Amino acid sequence: MTDFLTPVLPRSTESASSTTAGLDAWRSMTAVQQPTWQDPGVYSASVKELSSLPPLVFAGEVDVLRERLAAAAQGKAFLLQGGDCAETFDGATADRISARVRTILQMAVVLTYGASLPVIKMGRMAGQFAKPRSSNDETRDGVTLPAYRGDMVNGYDFTPESRGHDASRMVKAYHTSASTLNLIRAFTQGGFADLRLVHHWNKGFMANPAHSRYESLAREIDRAVRFMDACGADFEALKRVEFFASHEALLLDYERALTRIDSRTSLPYDTSAHFLWIGERTREIDGAHVDFLSRVRNPIGVKLGPSTSADDALALIDKLDPNREPGRLTFITRMGATNIREKLPKLVERVTASGAQVLWVTDPMHGNTVTSPNGYKTRNFDDVIDEVRGFFEVHNALGTFPGGMHVEMTGDDVAECLGGADPIDQDAFLERYESVCDPRLNHMQSLEMAFLVAGALSKS
Repeated sequence: MTDFLTPVLPRSTESASSTTAGLDAWRSMTAVQQPTWQDPGVYSASVKELSSLPPLVFAGEVDVLRERLAAAAQGKAFLLQGGDCAETFDGATADRISARVRTILQMAVVLTYGASLPVIKMGRMAGQFAKPRSSNDETRDGVTLPAYRGDMVNGYDFTPESRGHDASRMVKAYHTSASTLNLIRAFTQGGFADLRLVHHWNKGFMANPAHSRYESLAREIDRAVRFMDACGADFEALKRVEFFASHEALLLDYERALTRIDSRTSLPYDTSAHFLWIGERTREIDGAHVDFLSRVRNPIGVKLGPSTSADDALALIDKLDPNREPGRLTFITRMGATNIREKLPKLVERVTASGAQVLWVTDPMHGNTVTSPNGYKTRNFDDVIDEVRGFFEVHNALGTFPGGMHVEMTGDDVAECLGGADPIDQDAFLERYESVCDPRLNHMQSLEMAFLVAGALSKS
């Protein structure tokens, strides 16, 4: 990568210049879901250190992703975005990272065949260390402490020491993200992503009798791979894949400290990730998150829940994508299975009529969260799949393109979401529920989703 990115310090330590003008405007706006850092000295030192560290991603990589997403917005590619609800420092091991990457690659092979389109592979990885919460506090047995806001802010253990907001954790999040990205690049460029190997892994999925309903599609993919081999396809070129990193841009101190100026264009890039999104709780049009992300060159996503109006969506387009640049803006809808068919059409119709070319992606996880009878936060696999089906039905009916899906999943054999062809029941939660925040699809459920979506894509 040849582009050079210059660190730009926050306004408190560097005077504003033409290249940084506006990047600190958010500081005078309402910034919700932000930590209350305990030690001002630790905070200042942490921000200063982050501002001087090398970028985690490069402007040229970000530009490539924007081109890929533009193709998806035009119906020429499909986005698969998946990973942990909330990454943890302890979970950033080689085995767990490789398992997540492997699962995404396996899903992508199935989706590529079903869509007959390139699949953009993106992880909710290498930065997803902060989470918005519905309450600032948590009470257990009469004791009230700050809520867990992700490892970038505080610890999960329910103690005063663990739950304090420690700004030095942002620096640890940076270094953990750097090591995660290093492994991802090694896996995706060093033969781990070989099409034949990934296809072989999917054969293991099919060995389970519970997945026999997908045998026909699996056989078609197998014939396609063997046909390519017989024709002398360049499998060496298929050993490497593009893989992009993303996370919710929740902690503005962290995102601002990792913003760099590209020497080619003198434009700001948030180098904490290739792709950043704004959550349902932080998408106020006059809020700090929307303002800050409107000023960086990264492709941006926005989560849209069932309360989103068409006017809200159009205002977000005007703020985040005023030049109507394909690949710049992704709308990630999280309506819930009971709302998707009623709420989504109005948004798609108005946005399409406006002439904006956004990428439409479904998040079928967050709108379908329930509490199991034994007290665990969970999701029903059937509800998740029903929202995906509804997403495709709406776009097919309107003649627009269902451009991707955004899924909380893991490559591990956890038990957090109910159902699936090889079903998980609530009794399994007692031994295999591992998420520190929201429930994730496990490895087998993720692959089953890919086979189901591949069928829908083939009809789109």
